[in-house]
Amino acid sequence: MTKRFWSNVWAIAFKEARVLRNDPAVMAMMLIQPVVMVLLFGGVVKNTPAHTPWAVLDRAQTETSRRLVEAVETTGYFVPPRAVSSYREAEALLARGKVTATLVIPEDFERNLGRNGGARVQLLLDGSEPLTAARIGGIVTQVTAGFRPDGGGDGTPAGIIDVRQRFRFNPTLADSIFYLAALSGMLLTNLCLSASSGGLVAERESGTYEQLLSLPTTALELVLGKLVPYVGLSYFVLALSTLLGGLFFGFWPRGNILVLAVVALPFVLASLAIGVLVSTIAHTTTQSVFVTVFFILPSMILSGIMMPYAFMPTPIRQIGALLPLRWYGIASRRVVARGGGLDEVIGPILVLLVIFAVLLAIVRWRMKPRLG
Repeated sequence: MTKRFWSNVWAIAFKEARVLRNDPAVMAMMLIQPVVMVLLFGGVVKNTPAHTPWAVLDRAQTETSRRLVEAVETTGYFVPPRAVSSYREAEALLARGKVTATLVIPEDFERNLGRNGGARVQLLLDGSEPLTAARIGGIVTQVTAGFRPDGGGDGTPAGIIDVRQRFRFNPTLADSIFYLAALSGMLLTNLCLSASSGGLVAERESGTYEQLLSLPTTALELVLGKLVPYVGLSYFVLALSTLLGGLFFGFWPRGNILVLAVVALPFVLASLAIGVLVSTIAHTTTQSVFVTVFFILPSMILSGIMMPYAFMPTPIRQIGALLPLRWYGIASRRVVARGGGLDEVIGPILVLLVIFAVLLAIVRWRMKPRLG
């Protein structure tokens, strides 16, 4: 009896193994996934910032203050700074996410640098990304600790500079704010891709795909009709995640929740369109699951949702800019963590609409009836 049991098990296992071996899409994904993940975690995900945008409010306008700015820039962690003329302008750039830090140099900087008390500078940091803010603050402090007023060599004593760090939007640098501000993006990505990627595949496997295409509807109407129910479900998930974050951790959106709802619509549509595109490419449910899972995790990393975007090399940032989750993450953090309004998320909304339109055109082309 036992021998027969194991014989049957191995017979079925042999059959399934042959099916997998003859499925090139699954085999390709099994080979590609490890390569991509090793490259991501080995070469992309780092703990040091790169090409960080920052601004300088230099009220001293002296050779020494300019030398300090140059010393910070030459660390290699920053892009050339943006010059601002007031605190209000610096705060606005931080609120819109245009810069991560602003160095404020007072008028008496050079005069106080030679005194026993030393000079003071202020560093305004975007605390909505705690890890990035802490690292940048540490880098600037390290530069000022070794700064020499006259730019001399090792024999010149370093000036005493007190860096006063001020964290905006998250004074305590709580990690929960970084994740909760974009949590809805993670949930909606999982929901939209998982729900929509298997729809057309199921129709194809059940033998009703050609019948579906022969209905008196266009491919565009068919796709949009399949997406609408998931839009309503996505808004429920958005409301639930926002409510739970507030009830459990006391973190409520600082901006208008209706603005976040406006941003969510093009993001959900774009994410659903990716799932439908996967569904038009995959031939089996197994293939669609593999492709979907393969897309979700890299999307979380490259979009800057799970890891700070400032830690990624420039070429990787360009790849991340193609993902809907990247733009939703930018918009949600501006609204939820920084209290931004509709005017500050118009850019991400337009990009998401363009991504959705392009994906919809590709899906429509893939779904043209090919009945013999």
